[in-house]
Amino acid sequence: MSESTEMYLESILVIQKRKGEVRSIDIAHELNFSKPTISQQIKRLKSLDYINVNEHNIISLTDKGMEIASMIYERHNELSRI
Repeated sequence: MSESTEMYLESILVIQKRKGEVRSIDIAHELNFSKPTISQQIKRLKSLDYINVNEHNIISLTDKGMEIASMIYERHNELSRI
């Protein structure tokens, strides 16, 4: 898995914890990337079954995506405590 994929999944998890729901614009602001870049990655993450996007464009992690995002999030928390 690429570092980029991990970064997106972790960002989605962090935003979800903070705001309750995630939209692509939230990810763009969090990562300081352009909306088209985020759009492209959202399509890729969806095709890999890491996220779902509902009819209101709310992004949620699938079980598979949540497992990876949680692992990365915990790893970063552990590293920041050292």
